[in-house]
Amino acid sequence: MKEKRKAELDRFDRAILDILSGDGRISITDLARRIGLSKSPTQARLKKLEVDGVITGYRAQVDPIRLGRDHVAFVEVKLSDTREAALTAFNTGVAEIPEVEECYMLAAHFDYLLKVRTQDMNDYRRVLGEKISSLPNVAQSSTHVAMQVVKDDGHGVVI
Repeated sequence: MKEKRKAELDRFDRAILDILSGDGRISITDLARRIGLSKSPTQARLKKLEVDGVITGYRAQVDPIRLGRDHVAFVEVKLSDTREAALTAFNTGVAEIPEVEECYMLAAHFDYLLKVRTQDMNDYRRVLGEKISSLPNVAQSSTHVAMQVVKDDGHGVVI
């Protein structure tokens, strides 16, 4: 696996990233105009950011509430075994659960923190009981249900 290194970014690169993070569908012409460069150097910079792995892809942001998935729970998971093979088995299993949006290994009194998005509490109970609790080496879990989104993805406050 190629080692990741910190990218050297100047003000134009940072401007490109800032603009694209708000509008990933902006045209090269508009992007160039907004950062103050011509089209060719802007395209070259964009390509370099992609090749260097700074920009890892483009995707559509979907509204989970409109998809009927507005129940969010954060789950603390403690494993019974934290040797490398056990961690790998858990990581592989959790990656296959579509309701788990995010999973972080932590240095805490528990081993993992999961962000789980489901339709409602009944759906969450099913996911917890049938999928999360049956992952390899899960010894214990604790759930925290989100009541309101205050900030999401750095795009401001949701009311």
